[in-house]
Amino acid sequence: MLGLCVDSKKQRIRITVSYKTDQSAQGEEDRQLRLTLRQLGAFVATAQEGSTRAAAERMARSQSAASSALAELETALGVALFDRVGRRLVLNENGRALLPRAQALLDQAGEVQRLFGAAHAAPLRVAASFTIGEYLLPALVARWTRSHPASPVRLRIGNTAEVIGAVAGFEVDVGFIEGPQTHPDLVVRPWLEDELVIVAAAGHELAPRVATPRQLAAQTWVLREHGSGTRQVTDAWLMQHLPQVRVGFELGSTEAIKRVVAEGVGLGCLSRHALGSSLDDRRLVLLQTRLPAARRRLATVLHRDKHLGAVTQAFMSHCGAD
Repeated sequence: MLGLCVDSKKQRIRITVSYKTDQSAQGEEDRQLRLTLRQLGAFVATAQEGSTRAAAERMARSQSAASSALAELETALGVALFDRVGRRLVLNENGRALLPRAQALLDQAGEVQRLFGAAHAAPLRVAASFTIGEYLLPALVARWTRSHPASPVRLRIGNTAEVIGAVAGFEVDVGFIEGPQTHPDLVVRPWLEDELVIVAAAGHELAPRVATPRQLAAQTWVLREHGSGTRQVTDAWLMQHLPQVRVGFELGSTEAIKRVVAEGVGLGCLSRHALGSSLDDRRLVLLQTRLPAARRRLATVLHRDKHLGAVTQAFMSHCGAD
């Protein structure tokens, strides 16, 4: 703005110049600068836990502090990030857009902090479906821990659907699954090869035979629960080749299936990796059948928007999944 003032008596001219900044640009810059890791941490924890109370417990802070941090973030951004559904806070479209970016910033901040001492090392968060988590990963994790004592692994075991949900919700860094499930926010990569086999009690009537599809269809089956990757592949394999599949037991544990099958009440369908030494005590036997082999690929799961830190990449390489 230019101002002109003329003093007629003294014939002096005074010129005043003032500058007006772009307030909208300044406001945008201020909003960006007001974001803090504390606010983003409260947001991510609330998104994963569904309430500020649960988020506060996870962050070891008071509920008022978590609520305040979340309110400050929404004010700084100028948008609401959650919808209230009953007592739960559910991400709206703004929150869903922010979540992967907020998690990536927190992950990168953690890496910066860990640069300056092992005392600050955060555990690597891994989720695995039952067969992988109970029979394949333990030895890999043990060897990793011996060679990387400053980078512990926190292993979470569930069925494939639960692993998918944990990776999609940024609750873990990487997942390992058995089934062919997909998710629009995830990248699924082939890992190891596996084969499904049919097991029976040593004294079962079909144990000394090569079982036909008709004979198998007449049996009771002991299978994993729905949501399991093994169950998904088992259903596709058996239903394609048998006239019917009579499911007598649905169990959430491979070990439980072995025990029930060993009692002679039905046939089980398990991963070959999960058998381990179970055949050594001769309570279980591999059943010979006329069915084609049921091979599958175990897989790793990553969120497509997640920043992969050096530790996560090193662990995946250690597992042969890079």
